[in-house]
Amino acid sequence: MRALHFDGGAVRVVDLPEPTPLPEDALVRVHLAGVCRTDLEIARGYLGFRGVLGHEFVGEVAEGPAEWLGRRVVGEISFACRRCETCLRGLARHCPARTVMGIEGADGAFAELVRVPVANLHAVPDALADEAAVFCEPLAAAFEILEQVEVVPGARAIVLGDGRLGLLVAQVLAGAGARVLAVGRHPAKLSLLRARGIETARLEEWSRERAPLVVDATGSARGFELAVAATLPRGTLVLKSTVAERPALDLAPVVIHEISVVGSRCGPFPPALRALERGSIDVRPLVSDRLPLARGAEAFERAARPGTLKILLEP
Repeated sequence: MRALHFDGGAVRVVDLPEPTPLPEDALVRVHLAGVCRTDLEIARGYLGFRGVLGHEFVGEVAEGPAEWLGRRVVGEISFACRRCETCLRGLARHCPARTVMGIEGADGAFAELVRVPVANLHAVPDALADEAAVFCEPLAAAFEILEQVEVVPGARAIVLGDGRLGLLVAQVLAGAGARVLAVGRHPAKLSLLRARGIETARLEEWSRERAPLVVDATGSARGFELAVAATLPRGTLVLKSTVAERPALDLAPVVIHEISVVGSRCGPFPPALRALERGSIDVRPLVSDRLPLARGAEAFERAARPGTLKILLEP
């Protein structure tokens, strides 16, 4: 099969054997897969991963239990043992023995076929188009904030970053009743939020006001410092950025202002699928282009350009 592989130096389309599923797995024929910031950072050295990239996908079960065959699915990306103490506490995404699709120890979805544990699969509603369903994983990551932090209706929240994830986070927080200010660098991206009634500001023109809840979705090493400065004393700072660079951190303001810092990554798929099916979260304007898998290296180059939103690959 054809797959987009990272060898530690370059991203290339290569021929690989089809995955061999374990008894608890399904093989999914990928319809669409999305390039995200984490993929770009891995190609810059983040986590030292080598293998097939990609973890945002929608596809059809080609091999597996009879009740799943032929069904359109999305899938959670952490492959857990589901037997250890952590898993039994309901924290399978933090299983110490886990592998992570396209990120750590497991090949990803930039391929014709991907191996996924059946327990990780979620059926896609018939009415939901592939181009929307492929956003389920990053949207679930945005919904994870609601699992971790109390969002008080009417309270101010600042989302730093107008990339793919930042635009989703701003919509999720606004849907939960927060008064959201989205801060970014790209007027065209911010306009997508203004069209949905969400307040925005360009970084260069932002008043540097502070809020009790701040989300760093900048995808940059400097984002943490900016986010700390935007968080009110005893406020909460949610970190959503993954970067290969390891910057020096000044933690004194966190201590002095008693800021709660919350790391946040993967999230729940069911509310994400429901929001996509209802259309309460609009992902259609977030697609910049669709490219065939054969142009995967080009897709990475384009996804890294300023102003680009989601690039989708079609295996």
